[in-house]
Amino acid sequence: MENIFFAALTLLATLVLCEGRVVKVPDGPLVRVEGQDVAIRCDVSNYEGPRDQDFEWMMVQAGNKYQIVSTFDSRFPDATLFRDRVSSGDISIKKLTDSSAELRIKKVRATDSATYQCSTPSTDTVLSGNYEADVELRVIGDSLTVVPSIPKPALSEGEQLELYCNATRSFAEHTSLSVTWSLKKGGSPMVDILTFGPDDKVTVGDSYTQRYADGGMRLDLRGGGLYGLVVSGARPDDQGKYVCTAREWVRQAGGSLHKILEKSEDMGKVTVKPTAQSLLVTVVKNTTLNVEDTLNLTCSVATGSLASLALEVEWLMSHGSGSPQVLIRMDRDGTVTGGSAQLGLFRITARDFQLIAHKVERSNSGQYSCRIRAWLPQSSTKWYQAADVTSDPVQVLVTQLEPDYKVTLSAAATPQFTYEPTELHCEVSDILHLREGRLGVTWLYTEATPGDVSPTTATIATLNEQGTLVPGPAYQKRLESGDIALSRGEPSVFRLRLVRTRTQDMGAYSCSVAAWSPSRQGGWEKAKEIPSTQLKVQWSPKTPVLSVVAHRIREASSAGSTFEMSCHVTGQNLQNPGYSVLVRTEEKVGAASRKVLSLNADSVLQLEEWTEPGRVDSVALEKTGPLEYRFRLYGAQLSDRGLYYCEVTAWTREQGGSGSAGGDWSRVVSAESNKIQISFEDTGPVFNVSIHSDKHSVSPGETAKLQCIIAVQGASPNRGDVSFEVQWFHYPVHAVENGGAEPLISMDRWGLVRKSMSATATAANQSAVDCSLERSDAHTYTLSVHGAREADAGEYHCTATPWLLAPASGSWSKGTQLTSTPAYLSIRLALWESMRMPLLYGVAASVGVGLVSILLGLMCAHCCCRNTLHTPRSSNKLMDLEMD
Repeated sequence: MENIFFAALTLLATLVLCEGRVVKVPDGPLVRVEGQDVAIRCDVSNYEGPRDQDFEWMMVQAGNKYQIVSTFDSRFPDATLFRDRVSSGDISIKKLTDSSAELRIKKVRATDSATYQCSTPSTDTVLSGNYEADVELRVIGDSLTVVPSIPKPALSEGEQLELYCNATRSFAEHTSLSVTWSLKKGGSPMVDILTFGPDDKVTVGDSYTQRYADGGMRLDLRGGGLYGLVVSGARPDDQGKYVCTAREWVRQAGGSLHKILEKSEDMGKVTVKPTAQSLLVTVVKNTTLNVEDTLNLTCSVATGSLASLALEVEWLMSHGSGSPQVLIRMDRDGTVTGGSAQLGLFRITARDFQLIAHKVERSNSGQYSCRIRAWLPQSSTKWYQAADVTSDPVQVLVTQLEPDYKVTLSAAATPQFTYEPTELHCEVSDILHLREGRLGVTWLYTEATPGDVSPTTATIATLNEQGTLVPGPAYQKRLESGDIALSRGEPSVFRLRLVRTRTQDMGAYSCSVAAWSPSRQGGWEKAKEIPSTQLKVQWSPKTPVLSVVAHRIREASSAGSTFEMSCHVTGQNLQNPGYSVLVRTEEKVGAASRKVLSLNADSVLQLEEWTEPGRVDSVALEKTGPLEYRFRLYGAQLSDRGLYYCEVTAWTREQGGSGSAGGDWSRVVSAESNKIQISFEDTGPVFNVSIHSDKHSVSPGETAKLQCIIAVQGASPNRGDVSFEVQWFHYPVHAVENGGAEPLISMDRWGLVRKSMSATATAANQSAVDCSLERSDAHTYTLSVHGAREADAGEYHCTATPWLLAPASGSWSKGTQLTSTPAYLSIRLALWESMRMPLLYGVAASVGVGLVSILLGLMCAHCCCRNTLHTPRSSNKLMDLEMD
């Protein structure tokens, strides 16, 4: 406890001592240079009274105190020393905030060296703290001089740049010196390169950090105030105006440095000539050679006065306007890449490089140029590329006696009709100077177009110098199938044969014969190519004509009978055609058609949109003659009534190489026949469907029965000649009717009953209707809803589709589906019915509880409340009465 009490007293005493006004000025002494501006700040804190405080500055010199300036009394300055300086503005006081002010001297004098005192008048209720603070100001003379040495005004890239500056000052206590070299490029701001000092510290500008680290710049400190910055290799971006700046610093209390004087001098403008402007690359004049001669080219490089330049050499060659390719290369270390026994690169002098190519060929013709990359040292271990110069190209021409020949194109066979053969001969004659060369041919096709449309030319195929067939992109499939064939009959005759000439093959044909000479590398090079004149292949094509006529063979007069019609085809201007037949039907004129079945050109039968179950075999289509097709429909039904017709398409087959029919079918023309109608009348009975129910309202849990009754009017068929498909639908009370809803339960014409998912109870489908369907008699179908619930209420209706047996054919025909009017089933919930069981349960529970209570009371009275020791009554009645 004593320790805690002592600590509390100590803290309280500290708080008392810390309270009170605090006037604060910078720590001294303050060293400043004569003629510079001086600002001394004064702050006051922990004061009472108004927020805005006043300040007074006084000078203490040689034991005397002089008034300088005040924020509240304009007559405060000493009349002898400071009034004129304050009036002229040389000395002023400026309020920075309510609690801070600054004494300013524009040009401090040597006589201003003194102690300066800042005081604040008291506005506190109790005098405490300090009301004034002193700081010493020492004014030294301006002895800093900066004398730069003018650098060399023009340099070549890579030369040494020397920047010397002489900065001196008189010795003064607490001051240090720094020198900064800066560069100004055009209108860009000044950029500092390097600063030396104060305290021998080196600061490098951001753009020169790596360069200084690589040794590209160094300091040259010779003493006596001479400071030098040496750039070992000048670059084009080093040009501009250089400035040398000297700064004098003073170390303040706390160790920080404060700049008290700065002087800058221009050193002069320096320009750096890029190496690329000093580099001159030349190659000897154009050269003409014969095949097998030696090509000798020399690349001369003039570098001026650059001795430390390293050179990298590349020889380039281009053909015409193409991009130049690198033939051979020598790096700056003298290593050659890309050379061979025929091609070499040699350095014959320090600045001359020779290219030699032995046994030149015609492929060596082209434009040759020499590319020089000049490298300069960036440091002792690093180089940078200073220039990239390419000489003007020189033309080298390698001549040779080229082959000479003539090319003639003629037609051996031309078509008069479509799909007839065409054969063209390309003959080469008057062959000279071919020697060991070979001939190749390219067949070309130019499409026949109107005069104002530019024709397009496509390559059919090429027989190259190796005798290899190279198909054109558009003709590859026809060449592979043999529809087009190329051959060489004699050494100088090339043949083109179109086995089946199409209409789109009409146009102009030409051949181009190329002469190939053996290359020194072992391959072949094209020596010459001569095209032939164009030869037109054209005839007057005849338009294919196709017509189809349908005839009724057998008419369907009633349901279950057979309908039969034939379609006869007539074609003109068709060569070896094949026909495909498609039978279509329409319900009425203008209605959408439906495909029944088809027979393609290869006599393959296919059902199209005839997908009725059980009637797949009721339609047939067969070819009964070369140009006749017959369609049959067995067991016609009411739904089959409509218009029937044939759609016939003529096809031609692409022939194989041997002329055999083995290619794909190609469509030529299509036609439709006239339409034959099936329109027999329905003379059978008329059916009607209705719903009957004895109860339209049932209680919960009861079974509701609804009867779907089919009435037959007119000629009544025998019992076994008619059958019905029956479906029951249910729409709950709160459901929205959906015409495409799934039936609740159904019975097909064979008596098979099917329930839908909505009528099948599952764990997830507790609302399913529990129902069954039975046939009560020949025309009555009863729906039973078992255990009626509220969810079973709603509309019920049934649909019936009759099926009739045709006596003549023994086939079944489907009638029109009939729909009954809806019947509504409701579930009644009477008040007594809803309350009967709860009341009975309540009465039974009450009676049971009463009986249990009586039984428990009797048991307790009998077992717990009687005396176990019985004393006989005395014969003395008086005693008995008293006892009683």
